[in-house]
Amino acid sequence: MHDGIELEALGRPTAVIVTREFVSECETQRAALGMTGLEPVIVDHPLSSCTDEEIRHRARQAAAQIKKLLVRR
Repeated sequence: MHDGIELEALGRPTAVIVTREFVSECETQRAALGMTGLEPVIVDHPLSSCTDEEIRHRARQAAAQIKKLLVRR
């Protein structure tokens, strides 16, 4: 989240990817750091123990959301 906020502050479009398990923490950090406009890309949890197919599914989840975020800018 911190890196994404720093990149956004530099004017670089950024997609911060978080799993559903950490959405609440993401919201808290965005508010605390004054970047509530940085919309997270949310994928299923977990990531570390995924099979190759599960990783492909999460990548598809992220890609669709990232495309929407970047097109809006």
